[in-house]
Order: sequence, then structure tokens, then C-alpha cells
Amino acid sequence: MAETDSATAATTSPPVDTPSADSATTAPPPPAKPEIKRWADEEDDPPEEPEKSEAPSTSETPELEVAALKITENKFLDDPEDSNIKAVTEGDTPYTSASSFEDLNLSEAVLKGLYVEMGFKKPSKIQAITLPMILTPPHKDLVAQAHNGSGKTTCFVLGMLSRVDPSLKAPQALCICPTRELAIQNMEVLNKMGKYTGITAECAVPSDRDRNAPSPNFRAPVSSQIVIGTPGTIKRWMSVKKLGVSRVKILVFDEADHMLDEDGFQDDSLRIKRDTEKVSPNCQVLLFSATFNDRVTNFVSRVVKRGSNQLFVKKEELSLEGVKQYKVYCPDELSKIEVIKTKIFDLGEKLGQRIIFVRTKNSARMLYQELSKDGYAVTAIQGALNVEERDKIIKEFKEGLTQVLISTDVLARGFDQQQVNCVVNYDLPVKYTPGPRSQPLEPDYEVYLHRIGRAGRFGRKGAIFNLICDDNDELVMSKVEQYFGIQVPEVQNTDEAFEEALKTAGLL
Repeated sequence: MAETDSATAATTSPPVDTPSADSATTAPPPPAKPEIKRWADEEDDPPEEPEKSEAPSTSETPELEVAALKITENKFLDDPEDSNIKAVTEGDTPYTSASSFEDLNLSEAVLKGLYVEMGFKKPSKIQAITLPMILTPPHKDLVAQAHNGSGKTTCFVLGMLSRVDPSLKAPQALCICPTRELAIQNMEVLNKMGKYTGITAECAVPSDRDRNAPSPNFRAPVSSQIVIGTPGTIKRWMSVKKLGVSRVKILVFDEADHMLDEDGFQDDSLRIKRDTEKVSPNCQVLLFSATFNDRVTNFVSRVVKRGSNQLFVKKEELSLEGVKQYKVYCPDELSKIEVIKTKIFDLGEKLGQRIIFVRTKNSARMLYQELSKDGYAVTAIQGALNVEERDKIIKEFKEGLTQVLISTDVLARGFDQQQVNCVVNYDLPVKYTPGPRSQPLEPDYEVYLHRIGRAGRFGRKGAIFNLICDDNDELVMSKVEQYFGIQVPEVQNTDEAFEEALKTAGLL
């Protein structure tokens, strides 16, 4: 995805400023270029010129058997709240799960951040298992999958804070994220958790084209100890030698399945990884996500070091138990809008915050206009907005100033707002296919799971309403049910039926 250069510097010594939002996109390429799918805002996007990147050399990264990378006994994570985990081993390295954060030999400054600033009491299940793997020498690579809202961010943020030498004023940890919103959110978590450590951090995200941001060639070299950012900006800083990676001990890919998917940021991610390991061969690589499809899982075997640890969730156990999923049949799109008005707004005043997911930027604009002109208080975010607008919308929503947010999939992954307890799929997520639609639509199962994971964070209650308008929607919904092994009940389009559904979900 096209980016221009900008950064936000921060220090984890108190007090810490929230990272500023700088961002921009390059001018669109000539129409003769091949059309490339752009993640998060589908179908009506202008084509973009793909970045050229070398494929990983098989001589540098020998292909491994996926089975050889599994941890002993192939442990599966199925209860994010349960920290009573047995010891697991990979090769000759013993790992004992942590029943408390004190078991991890964390510094007093980090523990103070966990207890005072974050309000944590004990590790979640994913934290109890993975943190010993991250922090125990020889610091093997890790691929970890766990449910949405189970505490994955804390795993890699604690890992970065614990591996950094505060006396060395140079980059020692990198975290790569698919969107600027997620990068900024992770930076906020880092600043809060590391408030008492004195560790410095910088956010490398796109800047707005209207700012005419200077080239990274004219900025000072990065001396912050932790850098969190998007792949294009990180790669660009590395290419002009402003971001040195020779001292990097830990490299994190958040939403790793998308970062390594050929439809996502695979080229940039592999270039960053390869260039980092070239000068820091012992760098530990962490891949975290709630989803890993079979194609990405097989590809992972070629990009992680032999003997690495892997944890996966069974596909049948991915669908969140804390949220109730429903489908609502609507005869036409006008009826879908009426459902939003009369049910999600009018009945939803008794609820917390709500996110309405749409497939395209045009749909986001249209729905926002239709609701706004009738006086409904709503905001909308999508990739065509400049970064000041995007940051303002996110800030207002996170502060509770707005209750209903329309979004493309730019917020489907990783966006954490605990007050959200209702998600509406105005458009069901489907895989992008260029050209005329002659084949049946294929659901994007991973995006569906990430979307519904915006509700019911950390085991809280939540409700999901899927609006079904035509045969294509019905087919997509049927495939989703079959894939996750669930049966999504229908809710009649009446006030009584919606109230009953919300009561069943524990929201009324």
C-alpha cells in the first residue's frame, strides 16, 4: 500500500504524548498498470502499482515441513481466560506456563506498568503460554494464534519491552502492522505499559499528502529503541539507512497472516525480515494473529527458522463464544438501511457502541449520507479520508463522543474498543475478484472472524447482526456457517424479535 514518510517519536518515560497522525499516499499510477487489490477498501479502489520485491531465496530459507514446527503434543488454545496450562516443550528447550507476571522475571518498571497503568492481575492463557517462549533463551521464533481479545498485543509488547537494553540508544525492536490505526493503537499500549521504563519509541506511519512531508533522507537517524509502524514506511526508512536494524533483537508482525499473505503485504514483510536478519541473524521473529488460513500456514514454514514454536487454534473453535451471531433477511437495500435506523439506532440506544461494516468506500459514503440526512448521529471511516479526518473519527469514537461508526475493513483487524458490543455486517465480507462477477462469491472467512471480534472483547458479551439481502448474501452466509461449524439463527425484522435477540446476547 502506498505511503509517504513521517513519524511520531515518543518516550515511555512519563508523561507520554499520544503519537501524532502523519500520513500520505503517493499519486495514483497510470491506468495502464495492472489492477491490484487494495486491502480494507474493496472493489471501487483505484489500481495501485505493486512494489517490486524479491521472492525469498530457497537457498536462504529452506522449505520446512509444517509438522516439524509444531510444539510437542500440538497444544491448542481454546479458553483465553484459563491460565492453568501445562508445561510445553520444543526440542530441548523447556517452557513452563506463567501463573503470574512475577514468574516471568520482568523488571520492576515493567511490572508497575502492568499493574498500575494497565490494571492487569494475571496473564491470560495466550500470555501464560507464549511469554515464556518469547523471553526464555535461546529466544526462538514464534507463530501464535489465539482468539480475538485474548491478549495477544500484551504478549509482543511485553516481549519488546523486556528484550530492549535501555542504555543502548538504538533500534532494538520492530513491530510491523497492516494499518496506521493499528500501529498507533499498539504504540499507545506500549507507552502505557512501558511508562516507567524510560524506553523510547517511535511510530512510523504514513503522512498525509497535503502536508508535503519531507523525504526521510533529511530526517535524523532513528535512535528510539522500539519502532512500531506500517510496512511501506518501515521499509523506506531502512532503504535510505535512516532506520538501522543491526541491533534489532526482536521483530514482530502483528496480524501476521495478512502481513504474509500474497494479497496483503507479503513482499514488504519479507524484505524487512530478510534485510533485518542479514545484519542481525539471531533476531527473534514473532508472528501473531487471530487467523491463519491454510495457504499462509504453509507459507510460514518457509519464513521462520527451523525449530520455531507454533500454536494454533482449531478452526471449529475460532468463532467467538461470547458473542451471539444473528442473520436478518432484508428484501432490498432500502430495507437494510431501515434496519440500521429502527433497530441498531433506536433500540441500540440501550447498548454500548456499535460498528457497521461495509465492503467499499462508496458504500461507507452512501450509508453515512443516508443516515446523516435523517438526523442520525454517525461517523464513517474509510481509506480515502485524509489522516487528520481518520484520526479525529477514531479519537472521538474511543473517547465515547460518538456511539455508531461505519467502517470498511480498515478497522476489521486489531481495533480495540472495549465499549463496542454490537457489530453489524451491512455487507458480508467476500474475497476480492477482479473483473465481472461470473463465479459465486467466496466468503472472506478470516475477515468475518476479525469483524465479529470487534465485539465481545476479552470475553465480554456481544451481538452480531448479518444483513442478508439476496441469493449471494445467503450463499456467503451459508458458507460461513459451514466453515465455522455453526448455525446462525434468523431474527425477524421486528422490535420484539430484536429485543429478544439482544436479551439472549446478554445486552439487555
